[in-house]
Amino acid sequence: MKIRVVSSKEEIDTLKINEEIVHLAFRPSNKDIFKLILKCPEMKAIHIPSSYKRTISSSAQMYLSMQNIALLEGDVWGHRKDINEYSEVSQHVFDRIKELKEEGLSDEDTIERLVRETRLSPDFITFIISN
Repeated sequence: MKIRVVSSKEEIDTLKINEEIVHLAFRPSNKDIFKLILKCPEMKAIHIPSSYKRTISSSAQMYLSMQNIALLEGDVWGHRKDINEYSEVSQHVFDRIKELKEEGLSDEDTIERLVRETRLSPDFITFIISN
């Protein structure tokens, strides 16, 4: 799974129309979120740091909800944008989810275990499991 990392408002214009998951490394305004959704109509999730998520207006959150776009909290640890504009969730995470489900773990236990094993946020792991 690829996550497009966007470092600035100006970068929204450079996104491809088929982007599905975007990590915003800046504090987005309502206008930025609306612009992002217009630019990428296939958007499934917006991933932002927890400190930024708390500042997203309720109207923006309602708009995302109406568009069936998840607002996920978390960071892309160790990602270097100068090397690659995408951060990837390794296949190991998906394989591990499958293993834990086959062991009979509930979604909550799977999420708890993967949060400890990876640097992914509970929001993001929940999104992966449900999609």
